[in-house]
Amino acid sequence: MFSSIKEIEAPKLAELLGQKADIQVVDIRQPAEIASGTVPGAELMPMHTIPLRIQDIKQDKPVILVCRSGARSAQACMFLAQNGYENIYNLRGGLMGWAGSGQQLGLPQAV
Repeated sequence: MFSSIKEIEAPKLAELLGQKADIQVVDIRQPAEIASGTVPGAELMPMHTIPLRIQDIKQDKPVILVCRSGARSAQACMFLAQNGYENIYNLRGGLMGWAGSGQQLGLPQAV
């Protein structure tokens, strides 16, 4: 099932953000991990809170999940897919891939 997860590359996500596309970016890392930065405009929703806050994850627009390396966000994508979500994407390589492709870090949005 891991191979069924849709992924998005950092440059494509940066392009969508630059176009102000109607997407939701959710960083599932812990608050201490996010202190050093995240994808600009990402919402903070630690992975363990997703089952409690699933209603805060949009179903009417693409949702991109972010973690440090892409492993935890892939697990969260699987969980959401099992709960009926279809428009969910994992940021390939996570925040390491984001920074490694030369993208700027931003601060998370308060949720």
